[in-house]
Amino acid sequence: MTTATRMKVIGAPVDRIDGPLKVTGTAPYPADFTFPGLTHAVLVQSTIAAGRISGIDAAAAEGAPGVLAVITHENAPALAEAPVGPLGPPPPFPLRDNVIRHHGQHVAVVVARTREQALEAARLVRIGYEVTTPVLGIDDRRAPVLRNRWGLDVDRGEVTAALASAEVVYDQIFTTAAVTPSPMGLFATVARWEGNRLTAHDASQDPMLARKTLAAVFSLPETDVRVLVPYLGGGFGAGLRVWPHVILTALAARVVGRPVKLVLTRPQMFTSVGHRPETLQRVRLGAARDGRLVAVDHESTATIGALDDGGVEPVPQTSGNAYSCPNVATRDRRARLHIPSPHWMRAPGAAQGNFAMESALDELSYTLGIDPIELRLRNYTEVHPGSGLPWSSKALRECYQAGAERFGWGRRTPEIGSMRDGNWLVGYGMAGVTFTSGQAPCQAAVSVRRDGTAHVRSAATDLGTGTYTIATQVTAELLGLDIGQVRVEIGDSDLPFAPYSGGSGMATSLSGAIQDAVGKLVRAFLDVVADDESSPLRGRSPDDVTSTNGGIHVIDDSSIGETYADILTRHGLPEITAHGERDPGGNARMPTANGSFAARFAEVLVDRELGLLRVARLVSAVDAGRILNEKLARSQMIGGAVMGIGMTMLEETVFDHESGRIANATFGDYLIPANADVPDLDVVFVGTPDTVRPIGIKGIGEIAIVGVSAAIANAVYHATGRRIRSLPITIEQLL
Repeated sequence: MTTATRMKVIGAPVDRIDGPLKVTGTAPYPADFTFPGLTHAVLVQSTIAAGRISGIDAAAAEGAPGVLAVITHENAPALAEAPVGPLGPPPPFPLRDNVIRHHGQHVAVVVARTREQALEAARLVRIGYEVTTPVLGIDDRRAPVLRNRWGLDVDRGEVTAALASAEVVYDQIFTTAAVTPSPMGLFATVARWEGNRLTAHDASQDPMLARKTLAAVFSLPETDVRVLVPYLGGGFGAGLRVWPHVILTALAARVVGRPVKLVLTRPQMFTSVGHRPETLQRVRLGAARDGRLVAVDHESTATIGALDDGGVEPVPQTSGNAYSCPNVATRDRRARLHIPSPHWMRAPGAAQGNFAMESALDELSYTLGIDPIELRLRNYTEVHPGSGLPWSSKALRECYQAGAERFGWGRRTPEIGSMRDGNWLVGYGMAGVTFTSGQAPCQAAVSVRRDGTAHVRSAATDLGTGTYTIATQVTAELLGLDIGQVRVEIGDSDLPFAPYSGGSGMATSLSGAIQDAVGKLVRAFLDVVADDESSPLRGRSPDDVTSTNGGIHVIDDSSIGETYADILTRHGLPEITAHGERDPGGNARMPTANGSFAARFAEVLVDRELGLLRVARLVSAVDAGRILNEKLARSQMIGGAVMGIGMTMLEETVFDHESGRIANATFGDYLIPANADVPDLDVVFVGTPDTVRPIGIKGIGEIAIVGVSAAIANAVYHATGRRIRSLPITIEQLL
């Protein structure tokens, strides 16, 4: 099939399809679902970080008004093992024994007729503990260190020898704090059983994994489990695992024989659905006097929870792929602590690793007296350094050029502290970004009905990224329909298989599946009219036609053709459906490497006397291939930049050094960017459609945050001469 060369819908700044439902409050989020006889569950959490439960007194809670059950490790029915998901093993299930592995671990679940009754009864549960000393510091010598268990380390060339002979050697330590994803929507699960069939409404970014996990732990066939996520109030990676509270909700519903709803509190969101791990990184660079890199050595230790091998964030992942360098070593380690399980968060690992690497390059540029952009251009690579394959598309040079022009980089004077605005020191900083997004198998069913409308079905989710909208646009474009003629149904595990919504891969994977389905659909229509003497399309092949104006028409003569509705009506068919699939791993190895690229530019103001830091401007120049919706893509970049500001200047999940309790697990204490913290955010898209990926997409969700921290920190150095290697940047560091 050949599609029209003039893109009428793809790329257009179409308003969000789900926007009216969201702004009117009628979009059904997981916590909104209710059923007759609905009961409510509340979690009881541990108040120690390490040790054992010595005893549980639940008598008062069990006798409280409205209480239907108090479930603990002492009376919980046995469950089977949860399966390993696409992102690794599941988190440990908490009610299997009396061992405490972190502060805030779920130790009981109380079910009552109302949430208020469940909350009151939960306060009556008494837990006795045998306390042991927790391991809480990333640099604690008692912490077991997991080394290279995931095959992510790089060892290319002779790094040790290259560093020893390099004309210039750089060697510094960087740290980043733990950061908690803070979606507006509190995670919730509503579970109900009908015989042995389980239905769960859940805040999941992967309903297929949730179905698989629930089926496994309750020893059910997957066809007897349905997971529904039509809308999700944000995720940022928190919904990529099936967390213990999801299983506990389904377990509680089975125990009491009634539907159960469990909604996490805001403090529980800090202990129950993962966080970006803390990191300790060492970066060593070897360079020639002209700025060419001869060695890169990047070692990182990040935190991981006790007995949890999932949620791996490969921190140095981009250091070996971003620049031309013959000798590269990266080592990714995990320190096992008594903390809630860290997990993948937007741009996992890349956000922290880029901060260290791009800050190090900035330092090197000052040491050598080379402009930061020029230093990166001298180490530019047209091929993927690890594989040697050419990039399927790469416009990073254009990112540097376009970003510098929009930002006004030419106005920068290179001397430290040379730019001022009254009492404010002014600094300019930049960072380069190379990010490899994911692809996964995906399926979609596309139907065209007799009224001329199309219906798209897939188990994909929309966690706020715009999946409903871009799926509508892609389908409308490929079928030659108007936006209003396409309906998208997603977020249901009973629909055709879709991967998790993460890794900047959903748009690519789903669009590829839709593209395949539409191609098959057009062929099916042509098959219907193959022997139809009344059809102007009789005997035509897919290569002869294009989809425009609500139907199929001959490429060279748009007057020859007919609408889908005419074909279906004449042949007495209510609809035709085709199933499409995108399987990037099903083909031979691609002859190219893929990546998204960007350049970040930041202007900061620092008060000379008070140490106050303000970000005045951020400019992002981005190569993400074909942009499916300019408005949504720009919104993604703006949202990621705001998250980057938070990570750089405000956010830190603080663990009490003695108890392991998260000391700031509320929005009153955990600082996130407010309106006054967000400056003018400018975005420009460059580059061309990708040559390999479906529709020319490369992914944009995560590159939106990468590079923000380094650009800001580099601007702070330019303004003040203070090199910040620890996030978040605080007033104390600038005084």
